[in-house]
Amino acid sequence: MPDIRIGYNSADRRRLWWRNALVTLAVAGVTAAILTTRGPGRWWWAGGLGVLAVVAFVSTANQIHGRVHLTARGLEFRTWVSRRVVPWNEVAGIETRERVTRSGIWSELRVVRVRGRTLTLPGTATNRLLDAELDRKLVAVRACWSRAVGG
Repeated sequence: MPDIRIGYNSADRRRLWWRNALVTLAVAGVTAAILTTRGPGRWWWAGGLGVLAVVAFVSTANQIHGRVHLTARGLEFRTWVSRRVVPWNEVAGIETRERVTRSGIWSELRVVRVRGRTLTLPGTATNRLLDAELDRKLVAVRACWSRAVGG
């Protein structure tokens, strides 16, 4: 079975980096506005907002560059901060999860494990309706899973 890589293509990565940069600049602007005011608690607000911004930036960058390698032994999750292998015999299902936010409906692929805990596949979140790329990724993961467990 050849290795298949699931992740964002270069155009999607570039688009998501721009979105991440704009949000970071907006948070930096709010932090600068807080620091220019007078008051005893301004450093706490600016520090807390700065920590939150760094966590959000790293989390988004981790999701943008994360990939899943579909191999004969299982799903190999590779992100900036972690590496994990989920064997095929621990997979109970592959599903599409949809979340409704202010910016629209977001869809992503999730692996349901036998013990019930789900893991989001990095490189699959999208807010496009009827996204053919997401469907292609779902078919690839389900096909590899089916071949691996002999079903």
